[in-house]
Amino acid sequence: MRLVREHRFEHPSEWAAIESIAEKPGMMPEMLRKWPRRDAVNYGQRLGMTSRGRECVRELERENWGLRQATDILTAASVFFAREVDRSVPKR
Repeated sequence: MRLVREHRFEHPSEWAAIESIAEKPGMMPEMLRKWPRRDAVNYGQRLGMTSRGRECVRELERENWGLRQATDILTAASVFFAREVDRSVPKR
């Protein structure tokens, strides 16, 4: 990313800089293409969700999934124990 930023103005376009830089370590240019954009978002130079924001969303989605699982388990357990205490509770 730093190389693309530093050498961008030596080339006619950002893509030309990416192609030039990517061939040196044997990378595919497409692989390197997204990194400068992500870097610009992370430093507030471009609109979008930062890497930290994406990480927070993933963590919250995992936590949400875990909470849904716990809710389902607790619901099933409460129905089970309600049936054990009161046999008139209908089965599902």
